[in-house]
Amino acid sequence: MAITRRTAPSRTAAVSRGAKRAFDIHAVLRRIRKAVADFPDAAMFALREQGFGSVFQQLVACIISIRTMDEVSLPTALGLLKRAPTPARMLRLDVAEIDRLIHASSFHGAKAKQIHAIARRAEEEFGGELPADPEVLQSFAGVGPKCANLALGVAAEVPRISVDVHVWRVVNRWGYVSAATPDKTEQALERVLPRKYWIEINRLLVPFGKHICTGVRPKCSVCPVLIYCRQVGVTEHR
Repeated sequence: MAITRRTAPSRTAAVSRGAKRAFDIHAVLRRIRKAVADFPDAAMFALREQGFGSVFQQLVACIISIRTMDEVSLPTALGLLKRAPTPARMLRLDVAEIDRLIHASSFHGAKAKQIHAIARRAEEEFGGELPADPEVLQSFAGVGPKCANLALGVAAEVPRISVDVHVWRVVNRWGYVSAATPDKTEQALERVLPRKYWIEINRLLVPFGKHICTGVRPKCSVCPVLIYCRQVGVTEHR
């Protein structure tokens, strides 16, 4: 009589079937911190490490990054800010010159006008230095909560949660929150995420979402937090 051998289920298959631990945000972020250590840093944090960490510089860079990949937005922001690191220097450029310098960015024409307008108000209303004030930053055309929060967190260490597409996808996939939009995800995270992680979560989940917890077919087989993740909405993975 033939003997049928049963193959032990893979780790990924076993965990995917429901052998999950209670979600522990502290353990999850410790593991992710190690997992992303060798990946390129999120663009705004990388920009700060290269000496461009003022509120004005971070806000300009965030505007450039909208609908633009980090691989494009970071060198584009560096090119502009090396030429015009302050509002006063930015105003020496006209909109057409700013547009030329950020041409690789999506919607560069509209962004050039926004950046020039921010520089003018920064000079005329705030003496050339933007305050670390979310209401002020969001009063500029084209600046929403994501950019304001990121600029405040990176430039001024003001604890604010910046939710981009990666943060939105990952925390909802984990089952840590359940929210239909980035804005609602930000509100949900403010209720449950310990304040000490409010700035760091963007820095960790941008590279994690780009390289491991991808939008299509996430790499669950190498995910360091699979044991905690509820894999909400995941129908196919690697």
